[in-house]
Amino acid sequence: MNDSNSLQYIAYLRREYTYSGLRREDLPDNPLVLFENWLHQVCSVQLPDPTAMTVATVDSNGQPYQRTVLLKHYDEKGMIFYTNLFSRKALHLSNNAAISLHFPWYFLDRQVMILGKAEKLSPLEVLKYFYSRPRDSQIAAWVSKQSRCISSRNILECKFFEFKKKFKQNKIPLPSFWGGFCVKFHTIEFWQGGKHRLHDRFLYTRNGNSWTIDRLSP
Repeated sequence: MNDSNSLQYIAYLRREYTYSGLRREDLPDNPLVLFENWLHQVCSVQLPDPTAMTVATVDSNGQPYQRTVLLKHYDEKGMIFYTNLFSRKALHLSNNAAISLHFPWYFLDRQVMILGKAEKLSPLEVLKYFYSRPRDSQIAAWVSKQSRCISSRNILECKFFEFKKKFKQNKIPLPSFWGGFCVKFHTIEFWQGGKHRLHDRFLYTRNGNSWTIDRLSP
């Protein structure tokens, strides 16, 4: 397929969004109630990685970056994920705590978009989660200098077995360069696909201890 035919084919890829609808009268006052309900439905249909979310950060030049991580906890305080503290995203957040999260639940014609500020978790919070991970995942945290250039995959594999041997008889310590962030959200938008591209979009905006809700044009 040549480039012109490929572009022509892409232009005509489309489908109708008919899974469901979203009405103002059905919205809870607290957006976490709706988020939890949607997440439960995503898990119930057994989609792969239902907690996968796109994390967007911005570097010192204003260049945005995106990557996918897994949501590990959420409550009224915020949404939590873990990472290497020398990773690109962590370095961005150390200079600019503004962050965006996106849950792409396309199979159910849904998206959730979140804006907030990222705050580092305490060492105690990180330690508790670190020891809940499988042992090989704990070792992998020691192996990867996330976002750094490497010459081959073989380097990673050799380091993995090196650390596996090193920690064979011992409890694996928490790396000083590994941690987590809590995203203190101030807006949450729910997007539900609709027929004829007339989608339902509702924006929750924090207003003190409560939330205001606005319908957005699709």
